[in-house]
Amino acid sequence: MDQQALWRPSAERIAGARLSTFMTTVNARGKAACKDYPSLWRWSVAEPEAFWTSVWDECGAIGERGESVLEDADRMPGARWFPQAQLNYAQNLLRSGVAAGEADTDALVFWGEDQVKRRLSNAELYAQVSCCAQALQAAGVGRGDRVAAYLPNMPEALIAMLATASLGAIWSSASPDFGVQGVLDRFGQIEPRVLLCVDGYWYNGKRVDCMARNVQIAAQMPTVEHCVVVSYLDAAPDVTALRNGQRYADFIAPFSASKIDFVPLPFEHPLFIMFSSGTTGVPKCIVHCHGGALLQHLKEHQLHGDVRPGDRIFYFTTCGWMMWNWLVSGLASQATLLLYDGSPFIAGTSGKPGTILFDYADAERMTHFGTSAKFIDALAKTGLKPRETHRLEALRAMFSTGSPLAPESFDYVYQDIKADLLLASISGGTDILSCFALGCPILPVYRGELQCRGLGMAVDVFDDDGQPIPAGRGERGELVCTAPFPAMPIGFWNDPDGTRYHAAYFARFPNTWCHGDFVELTAHDGMIIYGRSDAVLNPGGVRIGTAEIYRQVEQLPEVVESLVIGQEWQHDVRVVLFVKLREGMSLDDALIERIKQQVRQNTTPRHVPARVLQVADIPRTKSGKIVELAVRHVVHGRTVKNLEALANPEALEFFRDRVELKS
Repeated sequence: MDQQALWRPSAERIAGARLSTFMTTVNARGKAACKDYPSLWRWSVAEPEAFWTSVWDECGAIGERGESVLEDADRMPGARWFPQAQLNYAQNLLRSGVAAGEADTDALVFWGEDQVKRRLSNAELYAQVSCCAQALQAAGVGRGDRVAAYLPNMPEALIAMLATASLGAIWSSASPDFGVQGVLDRFGQIEPRVLLCVDGYWYNGKRVDCMARNVQIAAQMPTVEHCVVVSYLDAAPDVTALRNGQRYADFIAPFSASKIDFVPLPFEHPLFIMFSSGTTGVPKCIVHCHGGALLQHLKEHQLHGDVRPGDRIFYFTTCGWMMWNWLVSGLASQATLLLYDGSPFIAGTSGKPGTILFDYADAERMTHFGTSAKFIDALAKTGLKPRETHRLEALRAMFSTGSPLAPESFDYVYQDIKADLLLASISGGTDILSCFALGCPILPVYRGELQCRGLGMAVDVFDDDGQPIPAGRGERGELVCTAPFPAMPIGFWNDPDGTRYHAAYFARFPNTWCHGDFVELTAHDGMIIYGRSDAVLNPGGVRIGTAEIYRQVEQLPEVVESLVIGQEWQHDVRVVLFVKLREGMSLDDALIERIKQQVRQNTTPRHVPARVLQVADIPRTKSGKIVELAVRHVVHGRTVKNLEALANPEALEFFRDRVELKS
């Protein structure tokens, strides 16, 4: 990849970074002798007990740590972190609600497109969590019970999550754009006692009513004793048709704010149940714990993201994506959360589509802007130049995830959004509720690269024989983690012997987490991600990452988006590319040749698609990820098992029975 750094932190910025302070502290205490990020990373992996103890202490975790740090360190899975600890995730996030001088500062700001604006102070958030926790307790919710939420990214989702966690109950959420079956496939497996849902939401300036779906879902979930409807569109939604239904306002009305009695919990006590995308079957229910989520997010926010008290952090996400859980943990670092629900392409005050989030950044002095690689690419394709229309004075960092950020998107951010900015392409997943590779405030940003492997994460790249591939050789392989880390799931729900959990991550290489990403470690010890391993193309036995082709094809102005698969053909695999073009355009022989020429000139002849076909739309998951596997199934006449996992399942029909693929 390109060797020229696009951004380098100033000496002043390096000196002021929380990561630098952390490194100085661990050195001074005799735990380490680190002079830069690479030496700090090596120490964090070689001495995990010293490192994670330092994260607990220096990043400000609240709780009783205990003496023991790590038991059964050689077992993966099976290692146990802080086995004597007692803590509560919610208590850590609500610390500012009772802290002197912080109670009246903003805990959160909420924009529901350009329709709704709200703000809560730390004291107000604490008070509302107190009332909700009392209501849940009165409804019979206690330690280990499940509370499920079918809610937008609005304040009540955060309030109810914190209330649930304060009691030692388990939280799970899905966004209201899921259909009925998609919700039942998820929440039906975990048998919640309480279901929170919303009367509706705004999307692209239009009201979307949810009550009919709420009625169907509640009717098919026999364990739900209380179905609580949060008002968003209407002040008093009609809940009479809802089994065990009541309005949220009525649910909390009997209770007054008081001191919250946070239940002290073991480090490994379940906190969240997350769901895999479910595109190949019923979603897996991945269980994450209080201690793991807290420590990992403290580390990632403060050390990798340089989040400081008083910062104002934003991530464009729904409650159905792990980035919501990641974002809200920012409260534990005493940051203000900037929440947004709706379409990111709403026009702002300038009248240009896609500017509302930059209006938000200016209005609320946003310091950290998180989004998806696809959003950045879409802005670039529309020619938007926020640096010309917005001040963005407070903005220090921009995060991107969801799919690999193309090198050209790095260029766009620095040229057209802001030049002095930490652009952190980050990658991990729902599986670990966090990241394997991410940003670093004291390192340069190189075009197309994730800056570094995460601290405390023994990340490596293996070849097919399970041997490490040294950084800088230009070779690609499987992203693995060779040692335990606190944010590993404690297991899957309804998997008592751990068989499904083991098969998902540990079957490929013994005692090693295999994540399923096809990657390369660069000469800078950064990372390039070429796509999911199960979507890797294999023409003539040569492995090709799908991101390599997307990068080239989507540079053409005619192409809005693309999707590539390997089609089984004459005892081999041929590369088939599908393209969605700009409105009103058609794929002709000349454009096909230009596409092939673009790929051939910038990659290798093996990357060139054997067939290029036009489609009206590209299917994607609810979190915006394109679904190569589902398309591959359709092309080969196989059943796609879980259409409810897709945001636009009807798009699959554009790929079915294409005559162009019969010869």
